[in-house]
Amino acid sequence: MAIRANPHLIDELELYGAQDVVKCYHCGNCSATCPFSGETYVFPRKSMRYLQLGLESRLRGNLEPWLCYYCGECSDECPREAEPGETMMAMRRWLTSRYDFTGISALFYRSWKAELIAIVLVALLTGLGFTLYGLSQGNIGVYDGEGAFLPSSMVHRFDWAMASLLVVLLGINCVRMWWFTVGSDRALKVSPWHYLSQAFLVPLHFFTQKRYRECDRKRPWAIHLALMLSYLTMLVLIMFFLHRMQHGPEIDWLAHGFGYAAALGLVLTTIYALHGRLRRTETHYEHSHETDWIFLVLLLLVTVTGIAQHALHRLGLPVAANVVYVVHMMGVVPMLVLEVPFSKWSHMAYRPLAMYLSAVREKALASARTEDGRPAAAVQTA
Repeated sequence: MAIRANPHLIDELELYGAQDVVKCYHCGNCSATCPFSGETYVFPRKSMRYLQLGLESRLRGNLEPWLCYYCGECSDECPREAEPGETMMAMRRWLTSRYDFTGISALFYRSWKAELIAIVLVALLTGLGFTLYGLSQGNIGVYDGEGAFLPSSMVHRFDWAMASLLVVLLGINCVRMWWFTVGSDRALKVSPWHYLSQAFLVPLHFFTQKRYRECDRKRPWAIHLALMLSYLTMLVLIMFFLHRMQHGPEIDWLAHGFGYAAALGLVLTTIYALHGRLRRTETHYEHSHETDWIFLVLLLLVTVTGIAQHALHRLGLPVAANVVYVVHMMGVVPMLVLEVPFSKWSHMAYRPLAMYLSAVREKALASARTEDGRPAAAVQTA
């Protein structure tokens, strides 16, 4: 079947951060140095070739960019300085925009100004909404309990409403990812057992980032894992134990202890990432897309204001604590509503899903090879 080429694909990927793609002449050094490159997934040469040839549909159905964790070795070994590692990062941004049915991801990745304006607007609306709600039914001098400015019961309901929205948005995008990569491939015969037998890979890679650990450089994996687990811990505490987190001013060590550890993890890893991007201390920090900066600064703002409102409450300053709490929510809401489904945080869903779908594909190819004796390459498609 004929495949239509998009001659402007390289130009489009440059808007997502691709670097010097045309310099690549496929010497193979990048694939030779990558620990994940093999017979099925030739990192990153196959993806680079799809891009150079303008094979948009092939690139859209490609899982390789998600299986790459950008350790930077391929870029270090490139004799042409074609930046294959950064190009794979740009492909992940581009793929995120393809999975997103709303078009918001494409808007954010192509224009950092649009993302920043959206964040500011959502933040202002959040601040206005929470302030009006608090003043209409509570007392700004009361932090929690009867007459509280922002009672934990209300915030809890609000959090679950946002969580439901995020599940719907990310769920639809994940289904689209499955369709583009596996579901629409008519040559690939995938049975229900293939899906069920590999389902354990989603939580395994989500909670351990196991594949990243297999890179030769272990420090980026440890930083990445600490950041992800710290955020996940804080999210669980807020979603399920908000009444205990907001209770006080005495400290509930069973709940707050995890909160302190998560907050420390978020602060340290975010500052480390910001420092690395400012000083360009490692290969994967040499090029920073605008969305990377927005994500990190917003995350640090949310973390610092969360710590501040907690400290002010424990110090017996409820008015200041409530004011900072509103500022904190002005960062939390745009981060959850905009960053999680449409920007950097969506990678938390797409990466483990890609590991799962790649394993499903491998199982289906192996079954096809066993049934008719053909080599895997004969039945493998994009």
